[in-house]
Amino acid sequence: MSPRRYNSPGRDAAAAQTRERIIAAAAGILGTADGIHDFSLEAVAKAAGVTRLTVYNQFGSRRAVLEAVFDQVAMRGGLHRLAEAVALADPHAALRQVIAIFCEFWSFDPGALGLLHAAGTSNQEFAASVTERNERRRRLFAMIVQRMALQPRAQRDLVDVLFALTSFPFFAQLMTEGRSATAAGRMIQELASDAVRRARGAEG
Repeated sequence: MSPRRYNSPGRDAAAAQTRERIIAAAAGILGTADGIHDFSLEAVAKAAGVTRLTVYNQFGSRRAVLEAVFDQVAMRGGLHRLAEAVALADPHAALRQVIAIFCEFWSFDPGALGLLHAAGTSNQEFAASVTERNERRRRLFAMIVQRMALQPRAQRDLVDVLFALTSFPFFAQLMTEGRSATAAGRMIQELASDAVRRARGAEG
């Protein structure tokens, strides 16, 4: 008879705390100008006050640590609200709400997000993570646009426009001259509405 596995609540809680400490340490490293160069399992372990083996046992790879940091940033930045927004009965209302959520997210910690996106241009591993996260945003818009009863080509073009309008670099460009995140969000919503009207007009 194989021995029964026993999960101690105390042990589970300690492991969860260790995991959170590792993620926080990784986020701290990535939030610096040289974070991409300093980011390794060894560096994360040292910053978290644990061994490299502990980090490896918790995550398995540097990429998994990176994904955990992205997941935490996404949760803290409010992206968990996207599912509810996409489910709105009116696709135009859904589009406005999704844009608002992304603009709030981009403004949550623009310095750190800027560094992470910049890292994605110089490191293949980081680029793969950033690209995958961005493609999720494209898929959200595809789901919304599909409900607008446009022709396939118009749908595809509109999704590409919405994807570009809601990118972090575009949002960052609007955050100049003291413009607030709310004002930038309204501008993007207006541009998106105009893009929808143009897509419908192109079919006429």
